[in-house]
Amino acid sequence: MAFRASHRFARISARKVRPLADLIRGKFADEALDILRYQPQRGARMLEKVINSALGSAQDPDQTRGKSVDIDSLVVAEARVDAGPMFKRVRPRARGMAYLIKKRMSHIHVTLEDMSES
Repeated sequence: MAFRASHRFARISARKVRPLADLIRGKFADEALDILRYQPQRGARMLEKVINSALGSAQDPDQTRGKSVDIDSLVVAEARVDAGPMFKRVRPRARGMAYLIKKRMSHIHVTLEDMSES
């Protein structure tokens, strides 16, 4: 059984979060949280929250259809970071020019799967 969680419209560039997602893909959920806990990046905090949300879904009896799920056997099957929309802002420059500033967003998706089922 797969448990999904996502953080859409996260105010961070997808480029900054993708290396962190690569670190945790394929790891056990508790191991992934330990890895992210010691990463100094802001994107690691966001990924931690998404994994904790997916773990919360795994513990919810309504989502598991009454089955008990062993939290220790959940593996990060998918950790995907997609680009979201951008805020576009204009910054004045010399000689009357204007530079476009793109404030990027991302969509962070995490899927946890039960290792004991496969």
